[in-house]
Parts: sequence; structure tokens; C-alpha cells
Amino acid sequence: MYRPTSFSQLPEIVKNLLIINGLFFLAKITLPNGIDMDKLFALHPFQSPDFEPYQIITHMFMHGNFTHLLFNMFALWMFGKILENVWGAKRFLIYYLAAGLGAMILYSFVQYIQISALEAKMTIEQIQRVASVDEGYEIFQIRNSFEDINKWGLKYQINQNMYDLMHLYYTPVLGASGAVFGILLAFGMLFPNTLLYLFFAIPVKAKYFVIGYAVLELFNGITNTNDGVAHFAHLGGMLFGFILLKYWQKDRNTFY
Repeated sequence: MYRPTSFSQLPEIVKNLLIINGLFFLAKITLPNGIDMDKLFALHPFQSPDFEPYQIITHMFMHGNFTHLLFNMFALWMFGKILENVWGAKRFLIYYLAAGLGAMILYSFVQYIQISALEAKMTIEQIQRVASVDEGYEIFQIRNSFEDINKWGLKYQINQNMYDLMHLYYTPVLGASGAVFGILLAFGMLFPNTLLYLFFAIPVKAKYFVIGYAVLELFNGITNTNDGVAHFAHLGGMLFGFILLKYWQKDRNTFY
């Protein structure tokens, strides 16, 4: 008879990752409004005045809302516990962090290209104004109080390029999704013929599910640049996870 795994029976790394992510989200929704957890701990572009080196790690434990947290933690619980039981705690943690950091690297590289392209169209004064914590950040934060964004732009003399650069500078990326997509890829490679049920009804082999998801993320990353989802971070987690798995596979003694 199948018995669901209780929280106390979860492998240590998965259990502690669930706890840490939960604590970060709890802090985000309970701390006073004057403490902006996203600004402090989510990852900003390297060119942004809000970037801090520790965000490279902390952004993996931040989430935008409860649904974002729930889906990531469900996938971590569902697939991560299996991988940790196969690999052991140390190897699973290495893989999880490598996928998460790989997601950050690819996403940041794409952002760097986008930011550089925008800055090439702007004057030095415009760039400095956008990058100013005292002016650029404050102007960007009050844009939502204007029903018409054009009126906001006219009032503060912000053109489209400046607005787009502000959006990149001051909209951070956050979440465990990059690491989770790496976990999904690893599960598909280790257990390719395991059936996963889309919408709890449609059976799909894990290998086809992973391939389909990767293609979808690539398509969305190219076509939906302003949908609020870090598609290239997801792809980065899968890419770096794939590279690490292939490296481990060179020595079968260390892979399993």
C-alpha cells in the first residue's frame, strides 16, 4: 500500500529548502511596509543601483506571491525528494544550487544585452537620471498612480527608452523556478519513461514533458518579453543542469 511521505520523513535538503523558502515568504508578507524584501533580496541587474552581490543567492528564496511559492515548492517536493534519495544530500544540493545559479547567469546575460542596447540609444544624462536612486527609482515607483502612462512620462520627461531601462533596472527577478526547472530536467533524464499526468488526466512520459516544456519556454522567452515571467532563467536552470548531469555521467561511479 502506498503511503504519502510525511514532512518529517522528507530528505534533509528538500525539507530545509521548503522551510527556508517558506520563512522568506512569511517575512515578506508580515514585515512592515517600510522594509521592501523584493528590493533587498530579489536579484537586480548588475548595472542597477539596487544590485547587491548577496542577491545572487537570496533571490532563489524569494517569491512574488503565494501561488508562485506554492507551485515551486510543490515541484520541489514532488521531484526533489526522489532525486535526493537517489543522489544523496550533498550531490542534490550541489545540483540544486548549480541549476539556480545557471538560471541567474543566462537570465543576467540576456538582460545585459537588453540594457546595453537601450543605453546605446540614450544620452549619458538620460542614463544617469534613470540610474539615480534618488530620482530614477522614485519616479519609477509612482508610475502606477497615473492612469495614463503617457501623462506620467510627460510630467517627468521620461521617453520610451528611459522607461524601458527603468523597467529593467528596477524590476528584479525572484523565485526558485530556475533550480526547480533544473530538477524537472534531471527527473526527465533519470526517469524518462515515468508517466506524468497533465491536468491530472493526460499521461505524458517525463522525457516528452521536459522537452515540450523547454521548447515552450524558449518560444515564450523570445516572443513574450514583457509577460513578467523569467523564461530564460527557466531555460538557464535546465541548461546548466544538463551540463552538470553530462559531466557526472562521465564517471558512473559518481553519478549514482
